[in-house]
Amino acid sequence: MQAPDFWNNQERAKKISGDAAILKKEIKDWEYLTGEAKMLSELAELAHDADIAKELNSRISQLERAVAEYEIQKLFSGTYDKGNAVVSFYAGAGGKDAEDWAAMLERMFERFAERKKWKVKIIHEHYGENQGPSGWGIKNVSIAIEGPYAYGYLKKENGVHRLVRISPFSAQQLRHTSFALVEVMPELVAPEEVDINPEELKIDFFRSSGPGGQNVNKRETAVRVTHSPTGLNASAQSERTQERNRDIALEMLRAKLYQKKVELQKKEAGELRGELAANEWGSQIRSYVLHPYKLVKDHRTGFETTQIEKVLDGELDGFIEAELRS
Repeated sequence: MQAPDFWNNQERAKKISGDAAILKKEIKDWEYLTGEAKMLSELAELAHDADIAKELNSRISQLERAVAEYEIQKLFSGTYDKGNAVVSFYAGAGGKDAEDWAAMLERMFERFAERKKWKVKIIHEHYGENQGPSGWGIKNVSIAIEGPYAYGYLKKENGVHRLVRISPFSAQQLRHTSFALVEVMPELVAPEEVDINPEELKIDFFRSSGPGGQNVNKRETAVRVTHSPTGLNASAQSERTQERNRDIALEMLRAKLYQKKVELQKKEAGELRGELAANEWGSQIRSYVLHPYKLVKDHRTGFETTQIEKVLDGELDGFIEAELRS
């Protein structure tokens, strides 16, 4: 990183800087764990004092939580587990309720990122035509989540999420079931991982839009890139120029193609355990029930909690840890 020409290649420099930041954090975390353990060992010798014993118990609990989190990070062995993530949300069956549910899910993941002190940036957003309890509904939206191990933590959230509640859009107060798809991809995939033929790409330009379909950009700077052989596509509108949005959309498309390639490889090896089916409508990975009782249950691990408000406010650690350890 000290080389004079380090920043000549922006993408390479960004990746190396990110890797360096993760390594520095690993060292800092390890030094904290070992230093705190040594300090508490010395403090334990004075634990006959009531105040010191109280402080000791509190700090032991904090250290146990830190060790558990560090242990989780050691489970991340995938190629892109240490890097950033791109998370997309798509409203499924359920009309207005599904669009509101997609907005709730986006908020849930943003709150989880805030708890981890990660950065969140909107890449593309396609709002619905109606407002609900969570603000404007969402047809689809993609966000970049930047932070150490973001992809590692979130990759298992990939799949269909199901909500059961009394519909806020029903005058008769009827119970309604909504579905939304969460798609999690690594932010950057090395070009050599996926060979993309430019002749197989269809590129469309359109105007960015805001809540309720309102155009927020008079120029057609938003970009959609479609891979003709697979039908996979990605859109970006966060930047001011077509060129930059095209680059971002192309990176997202590369990540989708990489993910599809890995899933097919795992399926052929008999190692997938149903993840492909989980991305299809009707085969949800998790259910969130607000009525007639309160329960969030993961159908892959069996992990569940009645604290649904806390989950929707970003407390996903229990579900993520259960899936990582399964």
